Amino acid sequence: MAQPRLGRPVRGATTGAVSGVVLLLPDGEPESARGPSTVSHAAALPLARSLARAGRAEGLVTHVVRYRGRGWNGPDARLAADARWAADEAVRRYGDVPVCLAGHGMGGRAALHAAGHGAVNAVLALAPWLPEDDVAAQPEPVKQLAGRQVLIVHGTNDARTDPELSYRLAERAKKANRDTCRFEVHTDGHGLRQYQDEVLALAADFVLGSLFTRAYARPVADALAAPPPLGLRMPLAAGFGRRR
Repeated sequence: MAQPRLGRPVRGATTGAVSGVVLLLPDGEPESARGPSTVSHAAALPLARSLARAGRAEGLVTHVVRYRGRGWNGPDARLAADARWAADEAVRRYGDVPVCLAGHGMGGRAALHAAGHGAVNAVLALAPWLPEDDVAAQPEPVKQLAGRQVLIVHGTNDARTDPELSYRLAERAKKANRDTCRFEVHTDGHGLRQYQDEVLALAADFVLGSLFTRAYARPVADALAAPPPLGLRMPLAAGFGRRR
């Protein structure tokens, strides 16, 4: 099986010292021995480019992580292990800079699991794939989220991974880490394509506010400050991020 690696760095229009890194973790599959998905990798590129453009003045660089394979594969949790490797590699390349793990689907689960890495300041989980609740199984961990800024975004019409599972995870995470919030994208599906512009704007606002000194937009600040369920069922308004 191939080794994990960072994809080509994506940067904004300016060059110079890197002062922050976003590691994009593509979607995957619960069980698979196949190699990494080129389709999932390509699907992560728009967010990588959008974040790089938004953070060009701060020296933000983004990488889409290339996994060893596309399967989580039970207790192996390979995608989470690859995310931790990517954080190690970011530190090796760029030194002591803040890191955000940003994942979609199974990549969102990997980002949440790998959040305990010492370099990670923020976690962005888009439509995270989560296992069904099972009293006989170990619950998804949340203690590793302490001290991180955490944003979960989920479409209410996601047919691949139940948005209620991410809500229940967010409830548990909020108890371990008050800096947790969750936005709901009404009528959108797993790919969050219907309101893609708003999702990209929300992601940029959260990442730049978490890694640098920018103030969060009012809805993000309110969601982080609000107690459950308000801060965990925050609706993403149509037109979020558009200049008035």
